[in-house]
Amino acid sequence: MKLAIVTAYPPSKVTLNEYAYHLVKSFRKQHDVKELILLTDKTSGDKDLNFEEDGCKITVKECWDFNSYKNIYTVTKAINNVKPDAVLFNLQFMKFGDKKIPAALGLCLPLICKIKNIPTTVLLHNILEQVDLKSAGFTSSKVLQTIYNFIGTTLTKLILKADLVAVTMDKYVTTLEEKYKCTNVKMIPHGTFEIPKKPSHQLPEGPLKVMTFGKFGTYKKVEGMIEAVEIVRKKTSLPLEVVVAGTDNPNVPGYLEAVQKKYKHIENLTFTGYVEECDVERIFNESGVVVFPYTSTTGSSGVLHQAGSYGKAVIMPNLGDLATLIEDEGYRGEFFEPESVESLATAIENVVTNEKYRIELGNANYKAATAFPMERITQIYLEEFKNIINTKKLNSKSVSKPSIV
Repeated sequence: MKLAIVTAYPPSKVTLNEYAYHLVKSFRKQHDVKELILLTDKTSGDKDLNFEEDGCKITVKECWDFNSYKNIYTVTKAINNVKPDAVLFNLQFMKFGDKKIPAALGLCLPLICKIKNIPTTVLLHNILEQVDLKSAGFTSSKVLQTIYNFIGTTLTKLILKADLVAVTMDKYVTTLEEKYKCTNVKMIPHGTFEIPKKPSHQLPEGPLKVMTFGKFGTYKKVEGMIEAVEIVRKKTSLPLEVVVAGTDNPNVPGYLEAVQKKYKHIENLTFTGYVEECDVERIFNESGVVVFPYTSTTGSSGVLHQAGSYGKAVIMPNLGDLATLIEDEGYRGEFFEPESVESLATAIENVVTNEKYRIELGNANYKAATAFPMERITQIYLEEFKNIINTKKLNSKSVSKPSIV
């Protein structure tokens, strides 16, 4: 199979580029894939294709730009040129831009592929029906929320024109089927990126690192976490280090710089900046616990799956998709009430003062992570593509066969 993937890809800073890296890393080792064609955003640096294992041929076509009005044309042109057997879109609603028109035009691409009769699957990481637009940083205006929801509903209808829409949570399937009366939605788990044969609970000497990982400034804010760790330090006298690993959310430029200035008097507070793929394992392995300082959620959490793969204890708000993942996939964590610094401090204290409990949580999360390695996830996608291709062949034969009167 000649498989095209429309996605952002490292060193891109556009959302979901890390997920695409691990998709490609796994797809290229599948025997049914003869060539991978990456239809990516344009970046100044070379694409990260330095995989250790042998795999199929990879062709990169940089054919779109974030917030470009031309993406619908340039991506379609690239698809016409490479003539793939199937296309996978790695999407969320702000994939092609944070401006309304470029974002909307990009999300029309699955429909174009369907019209061209190319087997098309959309991996949709979030759905607007499950997003708190105010907490997620889109808008606090009730009028604008109504407009966003109308636009979201219209775009979702377009996306659902694909042969298959894959979502990462069962409740997304139920929501889409009930609202849009569709039958082409399937839950395919998020998957776990890297799974060491055995997680190491050995931590480096020095302060125990309380780490958070992601893009911050909208519904992911670190002030409460910093203040909560300060409370725990004073109460227990434990040497703790706060590690903020990641960058600003594109919608909130300068957020982390402002936080850094505000808390410059705090000792053992580290801001790593952007974490290269080769450094992700080290960042997680050096950390004693991973905190999710979220006030809302917008989809299945890649960071939770990463934390699980490295056998890390996690501290999470008891809300939305994170709570659902705990229930559905077997992860465990210490919960706190969103936006309560005191509740977060109690949760951190419960984990960092009890090594046995911390390791117990880490082992449970490792077990959950190993249930869905990326190898299995990409196999599921290939099985679905085969089903789509076979269905199209059968439909084509039935249409071409002359009727007998």
